[in-house]
Amino acid sequence: MEDESITQALEGVGARLRRLRAQRAFSLSVLSEMTGISKSTLSRLETGQRRASLELLLPLARAYRVPLDDLVGAPEVGDPRIRLKPRRVHGRTVIPLTPRPGSVQAWKIVIPASQIPPELRVHDGYEWLYVLSGRVRFILGSQDLTLEPGEAAEFDTRVPHWFGSAGGQQAEILSLFGRQGEGVHVRAAPRRGSGGQYADVSS
Repeated sequence: MEDESITQALEGVGARLRRLRAQRAFSLSVLSEMTGISKSTLSRLETGQRRASLELLLPLARAYRVPLDDLVGAPEVGDPRIRLKPRRVHGRTVIPLTPRPGSVQAWKIVIPASQIPPELRVHDGYEWLYVLSGRVRFILGSQDLTLEPGEAAEFDTRVPHWFGSAGGQQAEILSLFGRQGEGVHVRAAPRRGSGGQYADVSS
């Protein structure tokens, strides 16, 4: 069964062809010579008595010097803006940047200035953090680091980890998270002396 939107688009072709021919001041005879399509076929296309096909529309699009979409009335691209819905999670503002569930999720996280004791956690996946503003205290296993704006860290989330604000000021980060087996950025190799932990911190 043909899609209703396709049927509606094809039904509007005749009116568009009539309008274009009037704008160009082409007669059916002239248009027939330009396209190789008979005058009767062109007339039937414009009146809706002949169903449009790709073989007929392509030479007409070339003759009128318009994209094929202009003849079939292709739908306009929808609004590309993403409606962000911030939410509060453990005192932080989390803004999802990926509207649909997928293998990789992206968030902007606003971390308030606080002195919350670190609570390390573990879960499957890989995470990539990028500091947008402020300073971030980042603990990964035995490593206790401070990330400055413009610095990034990638890590295996099976390693105990925690991050929060540092320096008594609010921090903003971009977080990308992928499920286990899916590297978010570039999968880090075990660092020497880290006991096999996956850790990579780069600016």
